[in-house]
Amino acid sequence: MYLDYWQLEKRPFENTTDPAFYYPSECHQGALLKLRYGVESRRGAVLLAGGSGLGKSLLVQVLRRQLPETIGPVVHLIFPQLCTQELLAYLAAELGAGDPNGQLPATETSLRRVRQRLTDNANEGKHALIVVDEAHLLEDHRTLETLRLLLNFETEHGFAATLLLVGQTKLLPALDRMPHFEERLGVKCLLRPFTIEETLSYVQHRLQTAGARREIIQPAALEIIHELSGGAPRRINRLCDLALLVGFAEERAHITPDHVAAVHGELVAVTPE
Repeated sequence: MYLDYWQLEKRPFENTTDPAFYYPSECHQGALLKLRYGVESRRGAVLLAGGSGLGKSLLVQVLRRQLPETIGPVVHLIFPQLCTQELLAYLAAELGAGDPNGQLPATETSLRRVRQRLTDNANEGKHALIVVDEAHLLEDHRTLETLRLLLNFETEHGFAATLLLVGQTKLLPALDRMPHFEERLGVKCLLRPFTIEETLSYVQHRLQTAGARREIIQPAALEIIHELSGGAPRRINRLCDLALLVGFAEERAHITPDHVAAVHGELVAVTPE
């Protein structure tokens, strides 16, 4: 709606996992390096944790693009709240070893199929990656225990797969209550919000990636954006997107501090407690 007005080629502040909009902050780049090390060195399990809206999903997409061809297949479990039987059946199917009749097999059958497929994959010189998104939702310890059992699948080459747990920080105490799982984590990464300098660079990076060729948001307004968003990328995106929309509607030449504050006030007013 506002692209032509601001002379942009695409919407700069969409909450998508488009790697083109990835901003390499110090924290995110450090986490990416550690994750690559954990996966490429074929560790059994790695962890990526951080508060809501800090860019965990986007970081996983960037990681996948950077992994060598020897890492695969990659199974992405987006909805982890499955019972043990369903979880193992899903993993088997995603690994190419699902039930040929489309039925829900017994837990033991799926477990055997997953193990055989991972073993065959390792013997072919490859290493599977199993990404468990929203892992903080795994409040049922039986599900976590099922995932831990995957770490027992080893071949002469080492672990048959790497388990990447991605979730909010409340996942950490859950793992602390399972020391036999926590001690198997080869790498642990914790994301933090942007600093004020990173917020300013992040917004400019997003605008330039979207095709901006002139100043759209004033420097002083960028400082207000950091203060109001707490440096969380998702909050920054929401605030900037609405600011561009309202700025277009009001035919503003630039986004100013007062404009950002007014837009934030509208967001707070309509956000339920």
